[in-house]
Amino acid sequence: MAGVELLPKEYGYVVLLLVLYCFLNFWMAFQVGKARKKYKVFYPTLYASESENKEAKLFNCVQRGHQNSLEMMPMFFMLMILGGIRHPLIAAALGLLYIVSRYFYFTGYATGNPENRLTIGKFGFLAIFGLMFCTISCGVNLLQA
Repeated sequence: MAGVELLPKEYGYVVLLLVLYCFLNFWMAFQVGKARKKYKVFYPTLYASESENKEAKLFNCVQRGHQNSLEMMPMFFMLMILGGIRHPLIAAALGLLYIVSRYFYFTGYATGNPENRLTIGKFGFLAIFGLMFCTISCGVNLLQA
């Protein structure tokens, strides 16, 4: 089927941003590994116990920042992949906003004060809602075709 494109060429931005998020995820995992050594929280322990480790909260904030990012990742990926089919540039811009805000969410959380995750990190929710609208638009458009 020469000349028929399944995806707009701008969809490449969506793909590249998904890979960028993977790099951010690897970086966050590395930060958790460093925190494990620093605060002496060894595998398979997922979270430190305050009764056993006086710096448990500091480690747990680093761990929780990464864990929350992992919990949100499937939704982010699905919304980027589907919403980007119809609106690749908007989805890419929202994806970049999400990735930048997720970086600040993690670094804010890792300070040991969980409230710090929301200074810039709260804008990730705006990006997710925007991606939801892109995905809804894609679904409605497919039903009308």
